[in-house]
Amino acid sequence: MAEDAFVVLTKGSRYRIESIETREKPMVSHGIFRGYAAVGPDDALCVELDASHGELAGKIRLIPTHMVISVDIIEQVEEKKEKATEPKAMYG
Repeated sequence: MAEDAFVVLTKGSRYRIESIETREKPMVSHGIFRGYAAVGPDDALCVELDASHGELAGKIRLIPTHMVISVDIIEQVEEKKEKATEPKAMYG
């Protein structure tokens, strides 16, 4: 990664996320980042939980962004830039 490159959460990447659960203990989530969601007025990270979560494996956990303590990058996939499928009309 280049020194001046920004770190961006990319869909399909694997992360370990610590978030606030209680004052004494953080919640740890391991899994694949699936995107962002809105929870009321707040944004949240959508993480598909991996096998380390037992019966919750494969479920999507929404973690409000203001609750995130840290994000560890386990496996980063390259960000794919989508091309517009149809031209947009311009009015001027």
